[in-house]
Amino acid sequence: MIGRSAVREHVFVLLFESIFNKPEDMAEVTGTYFEGLDEPVDAESSAYIEERFHAVEEKLPEIDRLIEENSTGWKIGRIGKVELSILRLAIYELRYDDDIPEKVAINEAVELAKKYGQDQAGAFVNGVLAKFT
Repeated sequence: MIGRSAVREHVFVLLFESIFNKPEDMAEVTGTYFEGLDEPVDAESSAYIEERFHAVEEKLPEIDRLIEENSTGWKIGRIGKVELSILRLAIYELRYDDDIPEKVAINEAVELAKKYGQDQAGAFVNGVLAKFT
């Protein structure tokens, strides 16, 4: 089984992909994603990643509402797709996953934002998530 940070990064990518694909196409997108990885993910890990992705997806209406309420002046449509995907995952972890400490969820989200987002993405993600603690 791969580590939690790697799982989180894979779930983030799938959430990002889901913005650009129809829900009915995500099974194929997910399969293609795992096949195209440079470092293969074992079956147990890929199943867990997909499970986490679907768990976040199920809560998206509530998560998106929370994002809009806590990102003053930013509607969902104005938030960058990378940052939105990261916020969705982090808020899921903060609200629905008691196994992940708040500080870890926020720190990991900020690190993903720095790695994949634009220049101020880390600060933006941190600012929004700070309202959840």
